[in-house]
Amino acid sequence: MKTNRIVNLSRRRFLVAGMTTGAGLTLGLLPAARAAMRASGPGIAGSGPAEAADFQPNAFLRIGRDNTVTVVSKHLEMGQGTYTGMATLVAEELDADWEQIRVEGAPADAKRYRNLYWGEAQGTGGSTAIANSWEQMRQAGAAARQMLIEAAAQQWQVDAADIEVEAGVVRHPDSGRSARFGELADAAAGQAVPQEVLLKDPAEFRLIGRRLSRKDSPEKIDGSAVFTLDVQLPDMLVAVVAHPPRFGARVRTFDATAASAVPGVKQVVQIPSGVAVVGRDFWSAKRGRDALQIEWDESNAFALGSAEILERYRALATEPGVVARSEGDSAAALKQAAKVIEAEYSVPFLAHAAMEPMDCVARIDADGCEIWNGEQMQTGDQQAIAGVLGIEAEKVRIHMLYAGGSFGRRANPNADYLLEAVHIAKALQPGIPLKLVWSREDDMRAGYYRPLYLHRLRAGVDSEGRPLSWEQRIVGQSIVADTAFEPMLVTDGVDQTSVEGAANLPYTFANVRVDLHSPKLPVPVLWWRSVGSTHTAFAVECFIDELAEAAGKDPVAFRRSLLAKHPRHLGVLNLAAEKAGWGEPPGRNRGRGVAVHESFNSYVAQVAEVTVRRGAIYVDRVVIAVDCGIPVNPDVIEAQMQGGMGFGLAAALASELTFKDGRVEQSNFHDYLTLRIDQMPEVEVHIVPSTQPPTGVGEPATPVIAPAVANAVYAATGQRLRRLPLRLG
Repeated sequence: MKTNRIVNLSRRRFLVAGMTTGAGLTLGLLPAARAAMRASGPGIAGSGPAEAADFQPNAFLRIGRDNTVTVVSKHLEMGQGTYTGMATLVAEELDADWEQIRVEGAPADAKRYRNLYWGEAQGTGGSTAIANSWEQMRQAGAAARQMLIEAAAQQWQVDAADIEVEAGVVRHPDSGRSARFGELADAAAGQAVPQEVLLKDPAEFRLIGRRLSRKDSPEKIDGSAVFTLDVQLPDMLVAVVAHPPRFGARVRTFDATAASAVPGVKQVVQIPSGVAVVGRDFWSAKRGRDALQIEWDESNAFALGSAEILERYRALATEPGVVARSEGDSAAALKQAAKVIEAEYSVPFLAHAAMEPMDCVARIDADGCEIWNGEQMQTGDQQAIAGVLGIEAEKVRIHMLYAGGSFGRRANPNADYLLEAVHIAKALQPGIPLKLVWSREDDMRAGYYRPLYLHRLRAGVDSEGRPLSWEQRIVGQSIVADTAFEPMLVTDGVDQTSVEGAANLPYTFANVRVDLHSPKLPVPVLWWRSVGSTHTAFAVECFIDELAEAAGKDPVAFRRSLLAKHPRHLGVLNLAAEKAGWGEPPGRNRGRGVAVHESFNSYVAQVAEVTVRRGAIYVDRVVIAVDCGIPVNPDVIEAQMQGGMGFGLAAALASELTFKDGRVEQSNFHDYLTLRIDQMPEVEVHIVPSTQPPTGVGEPATPVIAPAVANAVYAATGQRLRRLPLRLG
């Protein structure tokens, strides 16, 4: 009993007044305001109105009379464990029982639910969900806890300092009085909002750091989870869109006669991106689209193939680009080098290939526009939709549902598929809901892609193997050019997302030069899981191995010698090497490769063990070490390390999207290959203990595996593979 009282006093103080604007908390809401702020979607999970008696001390949780604690997550749950993480942070400081916690998605409202790293914008991305919510959600839980204690103190006529809270129960040990949260909800709702709250010291955590069960798993297992395709509204119609076969093409003319004759087809609508067929269900609309007669104007259409693009990039790489980093005199240092090595690395276009293709439900009426979807960029999408409809952004109401993956695709600055849905819904009678569905083929051939990139590298070592100079030239499309993100992410002509992982090279070189070419193509490009690191880590970590060989050094030892100023890089490198048994003979036809990389403020090292047999690469084992600050949920971290690595391994071994005469050649998983279950290696994940604030885990494992495997293949075969996907010659 005494321990709990000491814990309460040792919490660190945070001013609630500062949280109201700085952290987005909205405190002291009256019951009417609480009810109004909740979405009112018909039967959609997490959007129904709560009882007026619910205690809602701030925008991030409410407590019902039935003792249920509902955490409102401002971040999308798309499989990465966000809902579980948000719930953990609140429940820890609230001292709730894990079983009484449920989670629902927040409405679109940047004033209350903004991403604290993004300014006045709400959204999920960049592996920021836990990192930007770390103190905000804990403060929300702590505020509610304090109000429950004050309510109990008044009811029981005792000193609040003598009250304890544990596992959802408020107790006064001296009198033996106790109450569950739900029993105190009404009284707590009448309490004044605390002007300061106390947060636990990490040593006092009871839930943070535990392998708690995921909050989204039961719904996904029993089928009750609501995704966009599950939404059914009265009188709802379904649409599919015929897109141009080449980017840059436009509709010249179309004949809807045959399409309109298909049973179930209700309407054919031309929209800016193509021609939409609206039907009573998906198959009616799809059959109608198949019957459309469209003549495309391809006078300005993209007509290049992947090989031609790569050759143009090679030509660009012979000329200096815009400087992203310059230290010392790299050219002069190379002239003094005992050995100079050069290499070219390239990666292809990639599709996001989320398991749930793009979809959206839109309804437009006199009150504005209502959207249901797996929403990743609330503020940007609100503004884009409002612009099309000529209404205020606040009149675009978004219900955030589960999403079946994204990997960057749903975080589109152009709001592409949402605007399609809105354009189609605008052509219908007011109030008619419209569900837009993209097929896998639609997204594969008319979507957005990870850009093709080429890297040209040169480096030199002296006669004793010490590195002297590093030069890296990057050629590839900017993913933020001509978007709202350009002013923030393009500095002096350098797209920071193109050079991240290269311009911030952690290895110590006296002379460094990194420059960039950002050619413009009409191929739509977008961030892809791990963004710039997806290609820079491959080029950098493979070339570091080449430089280690030129220096006559072991790859791990060589990296250690260059990472003295970066202890967290060094920490994961040493841990992965130790756990993998680095230095032990791997066996016949086998090789072991290493890579280490930082992205999204997390540090990941991987050691891959491969077998090469009959010209094929088999990845047998991957050892991962990760330093992501305080591990909020080790089980989620482990899952994200495994899944992120597997996602990157697919790109390393199989995935490739190619163009021929301007047309995408792939269409579905039969020709756009991803990792199959029998290709998944044995995986070990080791989490570095830390007291640092938590950082991202959704993306940092993805970029590290390709160079680790490529380096392992070289160790096994002596063959350097410098292009993804990896193929032995």
